[in-house]
Amino acid sequence: MKTVLITGGTGLIGRSLTQFLLRKGFDVAHLSRKKTAGNVKTYLWNTATNEIDNHAVSIADYIIHLAGANVADHRWTAKYKKEIVESRTKSASILYEALGHTPNHVKAIISASAIGYYGDRGEEWVHEDTAPADDFLGTTCVQWEASVNKFARLHKRVAILRTGIVLANEGGALPPLVRPIRFGIAPIFGNGKQYYPWIHIDDLCRMYLHAIENENIEGAYNAVGSEPDRYIHLINTIAETIGRKKINVPVPMPVLQAMMGDFVKTLSMSSRCSSDKIRASGFIFRFPALRTALEDLLK
Repeated sequence: MKTVLITGGTGLIGRSLTQFLLRKGFDVAHLSRKKTAGNVKTYLWNTATNEIDNHAVSIADYIIHLAGANVADHRWTAKYKKEIVESRTKSASILYEALGHTPNHVKAIISASAIGYYGDRGEEWVHEDTAPADDFLGTTCVQWEASVNKFARLHKRVAILRTGIVLANEGGALPPLVRPIRFGIAPIFGNGKQYYPWIHIDDLCRMYLHAIENENIEGAYNAVGSEPDRYIHLINTIAETIGRKKINVPVPMPVLQAMMGDFVKTLSMSSRCSSDKIRASGFIFRFPALRTALEDLLK
């Protein structure tokens, strides 16, 4: 039985992925700042003090690196921007040092990244070889991925999943979009025509398993659904799925930005991300269309 060590295992993706891998017959362990209850072994680490229980890497066959401060949790102050970056890069460096000094049999490191790598690209199709944006999220993703790509120096296979907007009932972007629509109001960010590259949480978990089981999966892949959809189509499909009529209400972005900070800019960004590369590797989506994904989640 293979063991998968997950950092960030208590987040939205980590929780779903943990249960998914357990059902698939893997042993799963977490690296966390505190012990957690349940059927998953927890090993402690502290990125602030560079401490880690090295036994965690000694028992792992695969490491999935999800750790990182949520970009939507707080206003983007200079302090929080630093935390967003360092929570990703510093944690990867601690793992790198642990693997370099601890006998282990880790075969691959599979890390999250984000479609924020590409920035606002309008109507342009973006692929894995598209240049990164020079804004905060773009430079953050570049640093994040560089900290993970170092594991190749230890002769580990490295795969990076640039994740789109994760559709799940348990958290993330979907519940805040659904709530106002249930009351007949649909907030429209920007002109509503921007592309939102989404992925169903089940397909994302299956993509991580695909990366574990296929030795040819190496480098960066867009972890997005088969077809990106415009924001207005996402909103309309949510309303149709839950059977609600709605009024589209444009959101004054400058006002929202004054209240919530620079994160608000990401709500009107357009990323028309291609999933061609992951599909060419043999991955088959369970939810290739937005309507089927939302029907599964909301009905």
